[in-house]
Amino acid sequence: MKAMFIDAERLAYDPIDVPETKTLGELAEAFALAARYEGEDVRVYLRHDGGYTYGGLSLEYAKVEEIEEEE
Repeated sequence: MKAMFIDAERLAYDPIDVPETKTLGELAEAFALAARYEGEDVRVYLRHDGGYTYGGLSLEYAKVEEIEEEE
């Protein structure tokens, strides 16, 4: 089984304090490229704590929410 690991760091308690993240378009482009070269059946996991703990993705419950931006 092939697997793709996305290293996920816990950086803040509020989304606005996270220094960098990707847009939906950037993620779609990256995943499309990976699927083209690695295959669409590659499993995707989140890797936390340098590989100490792992998580999965459940996008069927994902929703877009408004967050306040700092001025």
